[in-house]
Amino acid sequence: MAEEAPIRAGSGEQGELFPDSSLPDEYVGYRGPAACQISGITYRQLDYWARTGLVNPTIRSAQGSGSQRLYSFKDILVLKVVKRLLDTGVSLQNIRVAVDHLRQRGVQDLARITLFSDGTTVYECTSPEEVVDLLQGGQGVFGIAVSGAMREISGTIHEFPAERADGVEIEAMSNDELSQRRRNRAIG
Repeated sequence: MAEEAPIRAGSGEQGELFPDSSLPDEYVGYRGPAACQISGITYRQLDYWARTGLVNPTIRSAQGSGSQRLYSFKDILVLKVVKRLLDTGVSLQNIRVAVDHLRQRGVQDLARITLFSDGTTVYECTSPEEVVDLLQGGQGVFGIAVSGAMREISGTIHEFPAERADGVEIEAMSNDELSQRRRNRAIG
């Protein structure tokens, strides 16, 4: 991407969703309440963003009353980035453009991106040189390191129950003392 060029939606293939074997595979996701807790948003925001197409669950969308959306790791990462952009005052219109761009990237690609915004436009920087070029303009900007958000999510996501696309629940792998005792009791 050209230096200091605003993010533009294009056509590209989505990369591998879960390159790290410690993360769930592409058929494992998290229900809405867990996605909210992990990403730090309200259920009302999640529901609105799904209904308006800002962030759609890629594993399973709601199919009528009583069905549950299922969000992938990447979906939750995008939710967290959207929340941060909103918190800093970026317009929903500019966030939509950024989200369209992020959807086209694989998780490994996202880890190398830092998003910057001057409050109006969102810029993607993938190298220290691009950051310096952007900052030399003298305008105030803020940045969101996508890799930092990814580390935060990776640290907490295993505490929440995951579910396979076919509806089978996968036990959360919490490492607290009580959870370890329960697992040991079940094994022994």
